[in-house]
Amino acid sequence: MSAGVRYRLGVASRAVAAIAGGYGVAALCAAVLALCLPAAFGMARSEATLTGTLSSFLVFVVAVMWVFAARTAVRAWTGLAVAAAPLGVLLLVLLRITGAPA
Repeated sequence: MSAGVRYRLGVASRAVAAIAGGYGVAALCAAVLALCLPAAFGMARSEATLTGTLSSFLVFVVAVMWVFAARTAVRAWTGLAVAAAPLGVLLLVLLRITGAPA
């Protein structure tokens, strides 16, 4: 495989990671905050949902910047997975505790 093709595949992989992976991490963060904030701070559920959604925009931007700042596409995907794993586990725990439907 030539260097040009390898470079293009790396950029394509990063673009997919930025779009899909960034969205996934941002969605997990929004869901975790929407479930966690009412219990932690006594916030209304509607306010917690709005706060989680607004903060997810920041998380998405940071994830996109991380993907394109990482040295390799593999490192970018790994970073997203490392960020998503604890959020996913925390979301499952919060869903069990609050009794919310999955």
